[in-house]
This record gives sequence, C-alpha cells and structure tokens, in this order.
Amino acid sequence: MATYDLVVIGTGPGGYVCAVRASQLGMKVAVVEKNATLGGTCLNVGCMPSKALLHASEMFEEAGHSFAKMGVSVSSPKLDLPAMMNFKQQGIDGNVKGVEFLMKKNKVDVLKGTGKIISAGKVEVSADGKSQVIETKNIVIATGSDIARLKGIEIDEKRIVSSTGALSLDKVPGKLLIVGAGVIGLELGSVWKRLGAEVVVVEFLDRILPGMDGEIAKQFQRILEKQGFAFKLGAKVTGVDTSGKTLKATVEPAAGGTAETIEADVVLVCIGRVPYTDGLGLKEAGVALDPRGRVQIDPHFATSLKGVYAIGDVVAGPMLAHKAEDEGVAVAEIIAGQAGHVNYDVIPGVVYTTPEVSSVGKTEEELKQAGVAYTVGKFPFTANGRSKVNQTTDGFVKILADAKTDRVLGVHIIGIEAGEMIHEACVLMEFGGSAEDLARTCHAHPTRSEAVKEAALAVGKRAIHM
Repeated sequence: MATYDLVVIGTGPGGYVCAVRASQLGMKVAVVEKNATLGGTCLNVGCMPSKALLHASEMFEEAGHSFAKMGVSVSSPKLDLPAMMNFKQQGIDGNVKGVEFLMKKNKVDVLKGTGKIISAGKVEVSADGKSQVIETKNIVIATGSDIARLKGIEIDEKRIVSSTGALSLDKVPGKLLIVGAGVIGLELGSVWKRLGAEVVVVEFLDRILPGMDGEIAKQFQRILEKQGFAFKLGAKVTGVDTSGKTLKATVEPAAGGTAETIEADVVLVCIGRVPYTDGLGLKEAGVALDPRGRVQIDPHFATSLKGVYAIGDVVAGPMLAHKAEDEGVAVAEIIAGQAGHVNYDVIPGVVYTTPEVSSVGKTEEELKQAGVAYTVGKFPFTANGRSKVNQTTDGFVKILADAKTDRVLGVHIIGIEAGEMIHEACVLMEFGGSAEDLARTCHAHPTRSEAVKEAALAVGKRAIHM
C-alpha cells in the first residue's frame, strides 16, 4: 500500500498548484485524476481553449474590418474552422504537457482513476474495474465544478450545448441563442458573433454580468449591442423544442407573462457552475456540505473530517482558476505548518471579450449596501493618447476609494487589455495603497495604463487630461 504525506484529488489549477507547492515544501505527494489528461476544466474545456478561440476570432474580425482603415489592404479573410479548432487544440496540448512536466519535475505521483475518500487518511483510486487504497496523512479535495443545468432542457453537446460543446462546434451557427449573460456566455457569444453567427442572449436578471459593478455592466452592454449582440433581459427560457430542423425556444418574462418563441440553430446553456462532488464518498466519510452542495471548510480550508481539506470551485467563493491556485498554495503551506493565507478582497475578475472587462475589490453597489463613504475617480479611454492613436477608445477606468482614508477599495476597467491593467491595482490594494499613491506613481507614456493613473488623479478631482 502506497503511503503519502498528501493526496490531492483533482488536477485543475487548484489541485496541481497545491501538489507542486506541497512538493516544494518537502512532502511526498500524489494527485488523483479521473480524466485522460491533467489540468481540469480550465486547461481542457474552459479558460484556455476559450482564450485561444477568442484570440483567433478577434484576428479574423480585425482582418475583415480594421486593417483597411490602418492602410493594410488584404482580401476578405476566409474562415477555416477546422484549422482554428486545431489552433485551439495545440494550445490545450501544450498546457496539458506543461502540467505533466511539472508533476515529473516535482516528483508528484500521478494516479489515474476516480478518487473516493474511504476515511481519514485513506483514498480509494478506481480505474478500469480495478481499485487500490492509498494511505496518506492529508487529503485535499480539488475536484472543481460542473456545468449547471436547466430543468427540462437536455444538453446533447450538439445542438443544445454547454460551454464544452460551444468550444467544439463543427460549423458556425446561423443563429445562436445564449441562456445566461454571465462571463462564459458573453465570451463564447463573442467568438461565434465574430465568426458570423447572429447572437441573442436571454438573461433572467434585468442586467448582464451579475455581481460586477452596475455602471460597468451598462456601458459594456451598450458596447456589445453595437457589436451586434441582442439582449432579452428579465426573461427565462422555459423549454426548447428539438423536433424540427431549427430549435424553438420558449422565452417568458421572468416576472411572468406572455411567452414568445425564438428559433435558433444552437442553444448555449451557461447559467453558472455547481460544485463537483460526485463519487467522492463525502457523506459516508463524514465530510459536511453546505446547503448549496459546497464542501464546508473552516478558515484554514479544513473540512469536518480530520486531515481532509478542500479548495477551489468545490468550496465557497468565486469560481475562478486563480482563486483556486492561491488556495492550493495556502493549504499546502498550512499543512506544512506555515501561515498560508488568501486575501479574498483582492481577487481580480476578467471578461476576455473585446474590449475586456476587469474588476478587483468592491463595486459601488457593495459599498452603498455596506454604508461605506467613498469617492469615485473615472477616466475614459477617449482621453488617453495611446487609445486615440490606435482608435481603440471604448471604455473607461473607475476607481473607488475610501472617502476618509483614500484607500483604494475597488477598481473597474472596460478597455483593450483591461485584464492586464488590473494588476497594478491588485498590487496597490495588497499593500493597502491609496488613490494618491497610485496617482503619484510615474506611468510610461504613451500607454493605456496612464488611464489608471488619471482615474486615481480624478479621485482627488485633479485629472490632467480631462
């Protein structure tokens, strides 16, 4: 019987990062993975492949619509969808091999099969009808999440698809109906819109991007509508008729009322994700779940069963790969007797559309609800020199600072490369920095990041270029 200091179940960003850090700290580590490849949803059917298609479709769009005005004459681009999918697969393969390399480099044993917790210190790994029991001092559950499903609408990954199927369509749908106006729906909608699909988004709430700053969401919706997106907000899909050549979705007002029928070639259901705990044997082993099916943990990631911890999408908090990674490092350090910690007030979020949307910290709505007095500084990219000369002026930077202390509490950006620009705000907030600290930090000219400095200046009503 193999014996380890730590067995991690799941090799997504949280699981494999946890394994690497534990190995660095001198532990003998194994990971358990039920799929053929390492890397979890993120590397195989989530974050990474979607970014490949977002990039490729953006290049297609630019070649068709932006090159001419810059004086670059090319013939109309032709879409080779199989080649684009191959480009995506090359990216997946490269990242998966990278994780395999990290496991070897850090002497982490990879156990292929389904992991089940038998008791404290024992994990059963089953594959191809055979099973073995592994002894370990500690166990980390890092099994991630699965797609949330709509009652009465069966996903076949061909015509009614989840995010997984939407990443592998064999042709561009004439009309794509997206259920859910969250990050995943808007990103995948962007891909297929650029490649020629008509896109309609149905959202139960009266706004897009639930949880993001309201002003940012409104401006972003206007930008997407200019790009050709159609939105039906405050509405719900109650059924999809699959009997004909085209799908017929029944859409009703969320508050009740007259239903309408929307025809589509493909329906993408992306209403969120749910913790994945199937087959782990948690109930039998005595690992408690909360009412939403997430593994319950204390502030040190420990579950109700001694020596068993949980991280990532399977526990409370934002379902983001980088949040899982930070938790993976923290729990490995805690197990090693160190002071692992995650600052949940500084977890950035990014929507990888064009333009991008990024956010860290509190929204205006959250600050109002908490009764915190705050100051707002905003700066539009229309007033940023680099954005002007590149003719990429959509969006703005918004900084929220404590009215008394000037400490930055939240930063929200819509714009080209917003996902890269957010990180100076993250670093500032980790050190408890003020808007003035940011405003007095020299920024290279001409860069889009100057808009962040100007928004910080605007907090004190002293922006220079506006």
